[in-house]
Amino acid sequence: MSSGAQVTRTDARRLRIQVSGTVQGVGFRPYVCREALKYGLSGWVQNNREGVTVEIEGKKAALAAFVKEIRHCSLRLARVAELKIEKTAPVGQADFVILDSSCCGRQPASVSPDVAVCAGCQSEMADCQDRRFAYPFTNCTDCGPRFTIITGVPYDREKTTMSGFEMCPYCLAEYHNLLDRRFHAQPNACPQCGPHVMLLQACGREVPGDWVSNFHAAISDGKIVAVKGLGGFHLACDAQNRQAVNLLRERKGRPARPFAVMCRDMATIRRFCHLEPAEEALLNSPAAPIVVLRRHANCRLPRQLAPRLGTLGVMLPYTPLHHLLFGDSLDVLVMTSGNDSGLPLVKDNEQSLRELGGLADYMLVHNREIHRRCDDSLALVVDATPVLLRRSRGYVPDPVTVPVPADSPVILGAGGDLKNVFCLLTDGKAYLGSHVGDLAYRETAVVYLEALAGMQRLLETEPVVAACDCHPAYHSAKLAAALPLEEVVPVFHHHAHMASCMGENMLAGQVIAVVCDGSGYGPDGTIWGCEVLTGDYRDFRRRYHLEPVPLPGGEAAMRQPWRMAASYLYTHMGEEGKSWAREFLPQPASVLATVFAMLENNFNAPLTSSCGRLYDAVAALLGVCFENTYEGQAATELAELAEGENGTAYPYSLEGSRILTGEMFRGMVLDWRNGVSPAKIAANFQQTLVEALASAVFYTREKEGLERVVLSGGSFQNKFLLSSLRRRLTASGLAVYIHRQVPANDGGLALGQALVAAWRRKEVCV
Repeated sequence: MSSGAQVTRTDARRLRIQVSGTVQGVGFRPYVCREALKYGLSGWVQNNREGVTVEIEGKKAALAAFVKEIRHCSLRLARVAELKIEKTAPVGQADFVILDSSCCGRQPASVSPDVAVCAGCQSEMADCQDRRFAYPFTNCTDCGPRFTIITGVPYDREKTTMSGFEMCPYCLAEYHNLLDRRFHAQPNACPQCGPHVMLLQACGREVPGDWVSNFHAAISDGKIVAVKGLGGFHLACDAQNRQAVNLLRERKGRPARPFAVMCRDMATIRRFCHLEPAEEALLNSPAAPIVVLRRHANCRLPRQLAPRLGTLGVMLPYTPLHHLLFGDSLDVLVMTSGNDSGLPLVKDNEQSLRELGGLADYMLVHNREIHRRCDDSLALVVDATPVLLRRSRGYVPDPVTVPVPADSPVILGAGGDLKNVFCLLTDGKAYLGSHVGDLAYRETAVVYLEALAGMQRLLETEPVVAACDCHPAYHSAKLAAALPLEEVVPVFHHHAHMASCMGENMLAGQVIAVVCDGSGYGPDGTIWGCEVLTGDYRDFRRRYHLEPVPLPGGEAAMRQPWRMAASYLYTHMGEEGKSWAREFLPQPASVLATVFAMLENNFNAPLTSSCGRLYDAVAALLGVCFENTYEGQAATELAELAEGENGTAYPYSLEGSRILTGEMFRGMVLDWRNGVSPAKIAANFQQTLVEALASAVFYTREKEGLERVVLSGGSFQNKFLLSSLRRRLTASGLAVYIHRQVPANDGGLALGQALVAAWRRKEVCV
């Protein structure tokens, strides 16, 4: 395909440049063409399976300027990872052309994630004179769907779910116009030739009339609407309508877990929440994740959006369709994942009628197929640094560069059972899949295997080895074991957390790791969760840990924090602790007696050193939370209670390898009896944990001489714990590394598993 560009022929040199990175579907070829014309160069550019190939001819100085420009590409979405340059013989070409895509190459190119709608497309949608006025599928090379619609590489229209929509003459002219920002925009469309939207009743019958007006009317009437978006459905209602929010909670069986909201614009967000510059930048980024923000003290949005929390998960409209959902008085919508609790995200029209019909009154659907599920990403800003809590839309399938041994095979990291994400590790790149969810459900396991197969097709690769959690009952481990692979490498949970943080920070050699989370199977057969480790990718040693306490009732104690409060009080204070439990915990005497019998007789009470269960115990002791209706509820609410309070550490001690908390619990009980506020006690508790972990790290440094520390595990989603411990360790001269590109929670496990398997395999081969 010729660009039609003509340049002056020169006696010069010719270079062949192979560009790798995110360079397909982002306007890279026309960008290269424009730069070639600017510097008076001739040649060609072509997509292939490895990225983009450029052959460029001209004078030496012009070629040098061109290469510099390409290396530091200024395109909004492009990411140039590497340039391989070789000299070739000049051929005297007179023009510069864009060639049709080639299927040649050793491995497929990176595909861009889905990208939030750009300012140019928003402007066109708002212009009543523009032919794309109010068109819900407006896009260009700077924005729009990528990962969720692509069916194969190279990224061309026929390998997307837009292949069935033939471009009209106007769109086709834009597509072939080098100077148009829709030049080679594969999803290019307009109202004349592109997808369209329909509003359906829950029974499937189309609502006659204008869908926008009908949607606004339904939302204003307090109805719940399932909205088909970019990577799946949302369940939407008016976020300012308390009755609608409560109805959605009732239908979804979600009594306390926070709902995400979508605000019309940044001005709307400022009306309800505090905004730091880094948070605003993250909201406005091409990835456009949900960002956890602190509400204003006088925020008028219903507390039911995030019960007992002072924060909200907020996002901006990231598709043209989303922008059309807002009306004159409608500027905040609940936009929570379109699924029944625990089940996979719904992505297809027919599926929405079957699975969301009992949750939504209406279905807002369209006829552009979603090929790959992709839930919203979730992020937090800590000390002006974005931290991902869920890595999905806007980030997947961008790879994470990690250190791997030479000649490593393709390795699958199977991930965990909760917050599951898989990882394919190949050629020093870790490709993490979209957020899958809880593998305890059969439907989620099916989606896991479908997503894994889809990623393998996209990368045109197959794993040789799988790495999985050592827990004998993990569903992810069973799925990995059932795959036709050469080997399955079991990896301990907290070693995987450590390796994950090391990998994304490109660390090699020995480190100290502080790993804090809810639970993970340990080599001693107990449930770990608050550990100070040393080691590398191949192996680790446990240096310090929270003292193990019984988990009365096993999994029941994870759901009911009051059980952990009873366990800690009894463990540390015996009969006196029983009295405190009867006074502080709102449980019948007979129920507490059963729990104490479990503890006394060591019946159905496995040991745990979990940081999450410690937070549960303190939350129940202070009356904050007695039941976890979602993962981490008690810990989150306790951290919220402590927000803004200055904490003073209670006494604690380190004995052998154990961090002892008996003195801390006695101090908390006495403060509670003496009328100290629960908020102050919660702050004191958190400060104690920071000091205890820091002390354990300092002792480990003295013994081992290590100066680098990684922080990982779901407890480091707590802003106070992450920020305070990092500052405390950094102040002592330690180099501290945290997660930024992948979550610290179990959403990052797969990366660590794959890295451990890669380095252990290298050791065996050597």
